[in-house]
Amino acid sequence: MATTPTQVRIDADIKREATALFASLGLDMSGAVNLFLHQCVLRGGLPFAVEVPQYSDKTLSAMAEAKRISRDPDVKGYNSMEELKAALDD
Repeated sequence: MATTPTQVRIDADIKREATALFASLGLDMSGAVNLFLHQCVLRGGLPFAVEVPQYSDKTLSAMAEAKRISRDPDVKGYNSMEELKAALDD
């Protein structure tokens, strides 16, 4: 099977996260892309649904609050369940 080089532009953060994910699955980026392309050909389209999620205002508000909290250095975080339980007992 002959191969051909292909160049694509990928967001740096997504590439870093995907590379780590693929490594945990025993794949490199090239192997993962080839797997994706084989699945597209096999299925005659994308191997997953492509859709725009429809979230309620309540859900969007909760997601925004979670993002804000996760980035706030003044919000206490916990590294283990034991730490969290101890804080709840205080």
